[in-house]
Amino acid sequence: MTASENPRWMTLTGRTLSLIVILFLLMDAGMKLPPLSVVGETMTTLGWPADANTARLLGVLTLVPTLLYIWPRTAVLGAILMTAYLGGAVATHVRLANPLFTHILFGVYLGLFLWGGLWFRSPALRALMPVKS
Repeated sequence: MTASENPRWMTLTGRTLSLIVILFLLMDAGMKLPPLSVVGETMTTLGWPADANTARLLGVLTLVPTLLYIWPRTAVLGAILMTAYLGGAVATHVRLANPLFTHILFGVYLGLFLWGGLWFRSPALRALMPVKS
């Protein structure tokens, strides 16, 4: 097996992890684009302005990196941008002293799925970030 080949189980694992993250992020972005009252209420709870324009901006800031992540040639750039966005979500929950495992670490869980999916499906990324035993 050459460095550019990927075992089938790794490809399937990577695609499954990536699909879970992609579907969640597309749903999240899609909810923020139209002016939904539940989004405004949630944003108020998190300390964000409840106006529709802020929600749309956050939706676009979620959608663009997600679309970059979907496209194989720009997947790493999408993952980097989404990691930054998720860091902001973690910081928001830390600032509000929300529960650790359900709220604060949720962005970390998504980030692990995001990068894990990319790592499993990309031999080049595994060569760059090998797991040593």
